[in-house]
Amino acid sequence: MTEAQCSHLDQIRDVAPRTPNGCEECLKTGDRWVHLRLCKICGHVGCCDSSPNKHATKHFHATNHPIIQSFEPGEDWLWCYVDQIAMEPAGS
Repeated sequence: MTEAQCSHLDQIRDVAPRTPNGCEECLKTGDRWVHLRLCKICGHVGCCDSSPNKHATKHFHATNHPIIQSFEPGEDWLWCYVDQIAMEPAGS
């Protein structure tokens, strides 16, 4: 992962996933997803950009919440939409 600095780290919160069993919007509509992403600002769980609906990115555009974390077992990384930087969580 890159060591470039994200300017939004101060916005990260200790959040609980709002829908721990899948993408919030896809669960409502019965759609499918490929991978899940957790908004580190509010706890929204959305599907990745490889998924048909791209709900994690749509959530960013609707809310301007800049940082997501992979919500996949065995994956431990963050992404900042604004700075376009991948990061490892603190303490990893």
